[in-house]
Amino acid sequence: MDTDTILSGLNNKQLEAVTLPQQSALILAGAGSGKTRVLTTRIAWLIQTGQVSPMGLMAVTFTNKAAKEMLTRLTSMLPINTRGMWAGTFHGLCNRLLRAHYREAGLPSTFQILDTPDQLSSIKRLMKLMNVDDEKYPPKQVQGYINSCKEEGLRAHAVDAYDAHSQKLREIYEEYDKQCNREGVADFAELLLRCYELLERDAHIRQHYQSRFHYILVDEFQDTNRLQYLWLKLLAGTSNCIFAVGDDDQSIYGFRGARVGNMRDFESDFNVQNIVKLEENYRSHSNILDAANAIISHNKHRLGKNLWTSAGKGEPVRIYDAYNDTDEAQFIVDEVNTLQSEGIALGDMALLYRSNAQSRILEHTLFSANIPYRVYGGLRFFERAEIKHALAYMRLIANANDDTALLRVINFPARGIGARSLEQLQEAARQQNCSLWQAATNKVGNGTLGGKGIDGFVGLIREMVNQAYGISLPELAELATTLSGLKTFYENDKEGEDRIANLEELVTAAVAFSNQDFGNHNNVEEDLDIVTQFLNHASLEAGEHQADVGREALQLMTVHASKGLEFNAVFICGVEEGLFPHEQSTYENNGVEEERRLMYVAVTRARQRLYLSHAQSRMLHGQVRYGIPSRFLDEIPDALLKRLNSKPAPKPYATGGNYQATSSSQQYPFKIGQSVRHAKFGEGVVVSYEGNASDLAIKINFGREGLKTLMMEYAKLEKI
Repeated sequence: MDTDTILSGLNNKQLEAVTLPQQSALILAGAGSGKTRVLTTRIAWLIQTGQVSPMGLMAVTFTNKAAKEMLTRLTSMLPINTRGMWAGTFHGLCNRLLRAHYREAGLPSTFQILDTPDQLSSIKRLMKLMNVDDEKYPPKQVQGYINSCKEEGLRAHAVDAYDAHSQKLREIYEEYDKQCNREGVADFAELLLRCYELLERDAHIRQHYQSRFHYILVDEFQDTNRLQYLWLKLLAGTSNCIFAVGDDDQSIYGFRGARVGNMRDFESDFNVQNIVKLEENYRSHSNILDAANAIISHNKHRLGKNLWTSAGKGEPVRIYDAYNDTDEAQFIVDEVNTLQSEGIALGDMALLYRSNAQSRILEHTLFSANIPYRVYGGLRFFERAEIKHALAYMRLIANANDDTALLRVINFPARGIGARSLEQLQEAARQQNCSLWQAATNKVGNGTLGGKGIDGFVGLIREMVNQAYGISLPELAELATTLSGLKTFYENDKEGEDRIANLEELVTAAVAFSNQDFGNHNNVEEDLDIVTQFLNHASLEAGEHQADVGREALQLMTVHASKGLEFNAVFICGVEEGLFPHEQSTYENNGVEEERRLMYVAVTRARQRLYLSHAQSRMLHGQVRYGIPSRFLDEIPDALLKRLNSKPAPKPYATGGNYQATSSSQQYPFKIGQSVRHAKFGEGVVVSYEGNASDLAIKINFGREGLKTLMMEYAKLEKI
């Protein structure tokens, strides 16, 4: 394409963003405003006009899927070979850079990547060796602590520890780092931290990449954490340009460390003169967009934009007030059937909920109605147990010193290695300051193929290594699934048919990997053996938050999982105080603002039809919970709404219940979020209600006094 063809079809704001001069810029791209097109076209325009070569820019995405889509679009626009271009996720790009400079980074050339489950296993193993109480220090919490520290750019020695508990966490973190270094492995957070430390420490390498990448383009900038932002600043230096595309109104991953404040910091740190707002939406009708705009306008800390469309008003936003969650679920089933009869496919409908706990009654009702559905976000291929077992054998063939892989399969399939034998082996490795494999070979020598215990395991791995010499990747995958005994084990399992099919699919995946031209690999990556490349690919794929594409079915998912997706019809259920916004958010700093951004994301998933439902009571965690409509519903102008039923009189819950019908103002005298005063506990904020009219309880957050549940009849609260 020539330049005019590349730019054709862009609206004025998109054209302005694509053709910006050589300066750092912030592109505020609203939902459905064509940000992927803008990002890809910007790259094509820079290359086509000779401002940069394909090797002189870096494109950073949050998923491999987004990177591949970008490269595919790019090759359709320009007659260039994208092979070797630096386009990928933060983790993928850091992995690539570390492969090129493994010595300077203090890593072995064949270092392996620990995915999240393997990292947890590694932490559990370490804590057992350190005799740490896993009830006092739950391994998942320790994992979160370690990753959080790394995402803040902090090693163990730099972490503040104010008491015995935090000191122990810091000690575990320090020992975990030593263990990973000894085994030659790196978790996801380590990839970024190790890469950042390398660039910060080594001026020669830093200057090399700063002189190479004149343009750095970043997608989903609102989702970057502190360390990712610092990494980008190091690469950009003082003369390179960052083209940051994001939407502060869709920043919903604060719990993962995402920092929406990076957008404001970027403005000041890079003296950004160009802020382009992409506000024209190509997805939804204006009633839906106006509802989203009205909701998000209540957030105070915004950069500010207003979505609009030329597609017309469309249908009003529908609201359903249900008696209880059973009534709500049945309403959704009835509407789904109606929509199908109108020609909307099941796959074009989505049912969103704030919390996973809400899905049970929905699934039950859909199942009873014989409506096919899929819970978006099930186990992915590389996360399945049998696949992880086979990959562990492949990892051991590539690097027998990988303790995490060894522990996964040393006794699977079972070969008579008990817990006591493993403890002795781990203690020997610790005393000898070596890997478990080295300790095992020191103990039994070369081992005996077909033998029992550790001797047999050592013999098996040595035989696998011998047979692996000179064979192809698919043959190696076959070797790992057969000689290991995995296939035989599952053949003897009455429910093993699907697992065997998955093991066979692993061989197919290896064939596809061998035949595929991976445009993201540079020369250093290509110099690695294909086994290491494949294992890296498997780990990185397993680490992404993506769901498999399923058959035609109604899509069920949390609102978080829906980001980036769109559907003709969207149901958002449980729009109640305490559920959405979530109860926890009412006493977190800026928590309700993030919940409102989450609601904004949910609303903007809909193209044509949007349903919002709430229930007067629902069963959650085994208890009946009485709710009131969410504040978010009050924030939508009545002119945009169609109420499908008048507010019904309460009915007893299906499992029993004897509360009397009362007016809303009588039953709930205080609004959620309202400030009240109690004679004993002082001032507080109303969080939620529980119980029924005869024994209604109110939850109040009293700050220093904490969260209290008081009986409404005796609380004697005063409005402030």
